[in-house]
Amino acid sequence: MNYREYIDQLGTALRAIPTDEIDGARQAIERAFTDGRTVFVAGNGGSAATASHMVCDFQKTTLGKKHEGIAKRIRCIGLTDNTPLITAWGNDVSYDDVFAQQLRNLANPHDVLLVITASGNSPNIVNALQAATELDVFKVGFLGFGGGKALALCDHSVLVPSTDYGIVEDAHSVLMHMLTAALRETILV
Repeated sequence: MNYREYIDQLGTALRAIPTDEIDGARQAIERAFTDGRTVFVAGNGGSAATASHMVCDFQKTTLGKKHEGIAKRIRCIGLTDNTPLITAWGNDVSYDDVFAQQLRNLANPHDVLLVITASGNSPNIVNALQAATELDVFKVGFLGFGGGKALALCDHSVLVPSTDYGIVEDAHSVLMHMLTAALRETILV
C-alpha cells in the first residue's frame, strides 16, 4: 500500500464512524467526571500505548495550559501502566486476568472501563469487561474489525470499520484526541 492509499483508508474509516457513537463515549466519561468516578483504560500492544496516552491526556491535557485553580479533574487510571503488577498477575495466575484483577481491587460501581482493542477478542480484555459487568462498571469500547467478543460486552462502543490493525489503531488515537478536546471544554467551563 502506498502512502496515499493509507491516508485515504484512514480518512474513510474515520468518516464512517457515526458521531453519536463518539458522543456516547464522551458522555460516559463526562458522567464519571461529574460524579467523581474513575475512568479505567486498558489495551494490549499498540492499544496499550494508546491507553497510556489517553490517561495522560485525560489527566493533564484536559486542564488546558492554565491548570492552577482547577480542583475538579478527571480521575483516570491505566490498567496497562503498572508493569510489576501486570507481570505478577500474569505469572502467578494468568495473563488473561491482568486487567480484571486490577479492576477487582480498584473499581467501584458506576466507574467507567474504556477498552481499546482492534480485534475485540483478547482474553484479558474480554475478562476485564466481564469483571466490570460483575462490578457494575460502565463499559466503553474503542473497537475495530467487527468488534469481536467485546462488542456484546460493552455498554457503549465506538467501532472503527476496518480490518487493518494500523488503520484501527490510528483511528483510536484520533478518537482519543477528539475526546480530550471535547472533555477540555467541559472541564474548563
